[in-house]
Amino acid sequence: MSKAYWIVRVSVRDEANYPDYLAAAKPAFEKFGARFIVRGGAFEAMEGTARDRNVVVEFADRATATACYRSPEYQSAKAIRQKYADADFIIIDGA
Repeated sequence: MSKAYWIVRVSVRDEANYPDYLAAAKPAFEKFGARFIVRGGAFEAMEGTARDRNVVVEFADRATATACYRSPEYQSAKAIRQKYADADFIIIDGA
């Protein structure tokens, strides 16, 4: 089984309240063993369209990555995120 990743590109609309999402998502991340590979940081868009923030989160496998996303803990956090940011979000298998 290969690892799986959340790849998320985010445009934050409300910087002051966005930390509410991060705090709400933390229990889901802890429960499912999420490991942040990329969390923001400087970047250079070489092609296409970019968002303000890029995040890569590693999970043991796709089932775990999907379970985290669908968990009640993350769904509550997602509702908060959607109030303060727009995102492109995929789950992808590792190599």
